[in-house]
Amino acid sequence: MGNFVVTPSPHITSNNKTSIIMRDVVIALMPALVAANVVFGIRALLVTAVCVLSCVLFEYLSRLVMKKENTISDLSAVVTGVLLAYNLPVTIPLWIAVIGSFIAIVVVKQMFGGIGQNFANPALTARIVLFASFAVHMTNWVEPFAVDTVSSATPLLDIEHADTLALFLGNVPGCLGETSALALLIGGVYLVIRKVISPVIPVTYIGTVFVLSYLFGSDPVNQILAGGLMLGAIFMATDYATTPITTKGKLIFAFGCGLMTVAIRLYGAYPEGVSFSILFMNLLTPLIDRATKAKPFGVEKVRKGAEK
Repeated sequence: MGNFVVTPSPHITSNNKTSIIMRDVVIALMPALVAANVVFGIRALLVTAVCVLSCVLFEYLSRLVMKKENTISDLSAVVTGVLLAYNLPVTIPLWIAVIGSFIAIVVVKQMFGGIGQNFANPALTARIVLFASFAVHMTNWVEPFAVDTVSSATPLLDIEHADTLALFLGNVPGCLGETSALALLIGGVYLVIRKVISPVIPVTYIGTVFVLSYLFGSDPVNQILAGGLMLGAIFMATDYATTPITTKGKLIFAFGCGLMTVAIRLYGAYPEGVSFSILFMNLLTPLIDRATKAKPFGVEKVRKGAEK
């Protein structure tokens, strides 16, 4: 009789390797890159290329220094680079983009063990750090299709009078990857069809913002189309490593993101609340997982005061 071998979970395997999943995410992000190139010009591609190359380089060097197996082939650094670029204005100085890449890859990802072990979404955390450090550069919005750099206000500053169709198509000032809701939705549908993400978090997050915005007297359609809500809900709030495992946990996580986003947008000093909301809920993910973990099959809860 052979040896009985017990191995740690997971016991259900899949053919979906990390590189395949990341490849699908990159494909899903391409419509937004095309939209950014059309709206903001060729510099959108330059900023994205700098972020991607910097992230890949920092991942390679950090793994080399730590004497660990290199992971640049899994494409996760590429995804981080694209997402970071999408969280930056087209006018961002390239050296700031490189700093953001360092924060995302080295500080947030590799210093905590690498892919799957980071406590928060790397690109989103890098955006918050850059915003706190270089607020002027991070809020230098420009008019779409402008030949010269023309400063403009983000639609979130006047959400009630924003053009809904322009928000949907992307003909508005903003960060590279968050202006076109249509392009982001196309990418989101692709990820759901490919079963890379579950629709639970994006639908709950967006739906919560819609309902709460309506209840508090704000334009709910413009609220879900403006700013980084679509980008955050589809591509960053669904990060495997930083979101709850169970369906109940995902619902709690997404509702919390939506509640905080509306609270910050309507009552906070900063017009956008997506990044802060997702980061805060990332920090609560371990507690949510603990509170919503499934009861082991066949185990009964011991009644308080029951005889031993």
